[in-house]
Amino acid sequence: MKTYLKPIVIATSILMMGGVQAVNTVLDEVTVTGSREETKKSDSMLSIGVISRDAVDFTKPGHPSEIISQVPGAAVAVTNGEGHTTAIRQGFTTSPLYLFLEDGVPIRATGSFNHNALYEVNIPSSGGVEVVRGIGSALYGSDAIGGMVNVLTKKPSLKEGGDASLEFGGHGYRRLLLGHDTGLSAMGSAFRADINLTHTDGWRDKTAYDRQSVNLRLDSGLDQFTVVKTILGYTNIDQETGANSALPYDLYMNAPKTNLRSIGYRKVEAFRLSSEFQKDLNAGNQLSIIPYLRNNKMDLNGTFNLASDARIEKTETTSYGLLIKHKNNFHDSWKSRLITGVDFDYSPGSRVENPISTVTTGSGAYTNYTGYTINSQTAYNYDVTYQNLAPYLQLESNPSSQLKTIFGLRYDNSSYEMVNNQAPGYTSISSNRHYYSPANAIATFDRLSPKLGFIYQLTNTQIFYGSYNQGFRTPSESQIFRGGRGATQAEAKAQFDASSNLKPIVADQYELGTRGNAYGWNYELVGYQLTKRNDLLGRRDETGATVQTNNGTTRHRGIELALGKELVSNLRFDTALSYAKHQYLDWVTTSSNRTENYSGKEIEASPRWLSNTRLTYIESKKRQSQFEWVRVGDYYLDPSNMGGKYSGHNLFNLRHSESIDQNLSVIIRVMNIFDKRYADSASWSSNNRDVYSPGLPRTFYLGLSGRF
Repeated sequence: MKTYLKPIVIATSILMMGGVQAVNTVLDEVTVTGSREETKKSDSMLSIGVISRDAVDFTKPGHPSEIISQVPGAAVAVTNGEGHTTAIRQGFTTSPLYLFLEDGVPIRATGSFNHNALYEVNIPSSGGVEVVRGIGSALYGSDAIGGMVNVLTKKPSLKEGGDASLEFGGHGYRRLLLGHDTGLSAMGSAFRADINLTHTDGWRDKTAYDRQSVNLRLDSGLDQFTVVKTILGYTNIDQETGANSALPYDLYMNAPKTNLRSIGYRKVEAFRLSSEFQKDLNAGNQLSIIPYLRNNKMDLNGTFNLASDARIEKTETTSYGLLIKHKNNFHDSWKSRLITGVDFDYSPGSRVENPISTVTTGSGAYTNYTGYTINSQTAYNYDVTYQNLAPYLQLESNPSSQLKTIFGLRYDNSSYEMVNNQAPGYTSISSNRHYYSPANAIATFDRLSPKLGFIYQLTNTQIFYGSYNQGFRTPSESQIFRGGRGATQAEAKAQFDASSNLKPIVADQYELGTRGNAYGWNYELVGYQLTKRNDLLGRRDETGATVQTNNGTTRHRGIELALGKELVSNLRFDTALSYAKHQYLDWVTTSSNRTENYSGKEIEASPRWLSNTRLTYIESKKRQSQFEWVRVGDYYLDPSNMGGKYSGHNLFNLRHSESIDQNLSVIIRVMNIFDKRYADSASWSSNNRDVYSPGLPRTFYLGLSGRF
């Protein structure tokens, strides 16, 4: 037996020995992400964490990091504003290894991934969040390798009313959340609107952030068999992005407000409109059709580009899509169910990049970027259209009363077509900075993604499950078509030829787990191994730009535990804990002047330990308090594992809600109670020294929350 699965088997044996009279809380939880259908967790072979609407309402997250870590094996780190990096069965990364959805509809097109994309959805006004850890490509396609985050919109109430929350906090923070339900109309429809208006001055120099979000949802019953759910979402974000500016250790400890990259900014607009038509057919069968429209715009001066490829980039993608799904229940002895569907996405977009010349003071890791001028020449100016057609199926059968088997398969046919809007060939910004782009180019990809799994009912309150999933990730349009940069024209052409022939990353995942109730404890315990092949291996060329090739293999092994129980009356304990090892198996980088072999090393920015532990006191609806302990373990700063480690951190937070009357409550949040100096991210810089992006100091928030 593989060693990383032994703890799962041992723990299962222990848990089976007791607690069979416990309430079936975990197994009765309903999820929608794992099978694109409402499904009890007892019928799911995937590792899914469910964060309820009540948990979101109480937590009132000011950043996704404040809520996602409640799921074992999942964590989010702050970059700037509500920007973030994500770690779900991976280290903290900006790579497009995750799929972000809103009510099951991807919020961005494949190829235009944004690692900050969770700020485009209105999480604090949501109806809950579901986090799938690991591969979901068999039902969702590209990007769903590390995991999926599905933000659920709030269902409209059948009664008219509203709710509001107004908060003020340190560093100029203020946020207004408004919600209103019209109630059930005479036409059989119900409507809800949610608004999020947020501003902060930022606790570091020149790191202000503003957002305005609107979510509208209309649920209608056309007849007794047909319902329609229409969702409109819009978010506008304007932020100064130096909040994640890394600092040498002395500034990190003694002057953490320092921002060495204050010229960075990010302006984002995101619009989504979808309607789900769901019709119940005969014998429990069901048809669902979801047409959708998306538009994503971004104007960016990325701080991560300033040292190597400083530029202003403007991108826009509009998506026209259709999701069709049919559920067929067979009345055979195996009680089989077949889910079939087809996804279609047509996403034309554009990219314009202008190099900039920066004004700096200082040098090395102390370089301070104080200004810039925009170059009159355009490095890239092209239109690119992404298309995807993907049929899929999932067959579920029950060979016995205790055993359920699941088989899934998806075929993705996708393509990019690029048309250059400027003279093809070379653009030379300086003697050693050249860009190459042809008149047009096409990249096509085909992928078959299978999954297999089983669920075995151990007792009335305990199940055992396992699965094999294969996933993939299509290269993004920027990786394919804007890779033609080099110190000479010949090198720029060679780099474009290499990037335009990138292949998809392919991943295989095995997992084995158990969930249920024992001795009054709700639990889920799972072990997994995820291996990525054809991983995109990045190296820096002579100009400092990153060049990527399909040469890498990485392995990710871990154990995840969710555990919860009411210890005494009104006092509940919950923990989400994971231990994982993320490792380069085959990782050799080569540039003109050196070769680096990182094979066998641990992946940088990949903590082995992640945990979120909460003690929650609830006194009816009058009073609720929560003490939270968030732990991020130590991790290596660089891929050679020779540059030292970040020591990790332990943060403690406090949340409290006190009712003034039945409709009004005072809310208090204290983040980082003990004012711990910690890093949102830490790394080894190109100047061969350790650098740290300081995290939020102790900060108080006070507000009122009410219903009307």
